[in-house]
Amino acid sequence: MPHVGSMYNFAFRLTFDEDEAKDLVQDTYLKAYRFINSFQEGTNAKAWLYRILKNNFINDYRKKSKQPSKVDYQEIEQYSNSEDRPSNATFDYQLETTKDMIGDEISNALNSLAVDFRTVIILCDLEGFTYEEMAKILDIPIGTVRSRLHRARNLLREKLGSYAHSMGYN
Repeated sequence: MPHVGSMYNFAFRLTFDEDEAKDLVQDTYLKAYRFINSFQEGTNAKAWLYRILKNNFINDYRKKSKQPSKVDYQEIEQYSNSEDRPSNATFDYQLETTKDMIGDEISNALNSLAVDFRTVIILCDLEGFTYEEMAKILDIPIGTVRSRLHRARNLLREKLGSYAHSMGYN
């Protein structure tokens, strides 16, 4: 299937959960297949798929925010009874997946951004979408894309200023 890798990366950066990201990509392809007639030939298929993915994420987020939190007590017991595992030992899969592309400092700064700002940075600077494609994916005006991207880059510049200076950049 085309674009699975980049869509999974985008889904993971939205959800921060490997299984949820896989489900989100799978649901996206199912929905795309169901509504293939709404795809307009000659337009960007990748942007169309990203828009479906983004809308699925928003719909899932809205559903989950209305439901009470669920706790897996077996998982909690596993961590509370473990003596050989440090209490702060957690596996941050997103950090691992982005380490190859960007450094820890940059990854942490990117993850600390609000989802709207993080999304435009990912789509533009990591995935290479144009402003027009991003506007279609996010269903916002192109001016909003530009302003969010500008604000997101400024926030990253503030967060990474001392790091850039320590690396020899002015």
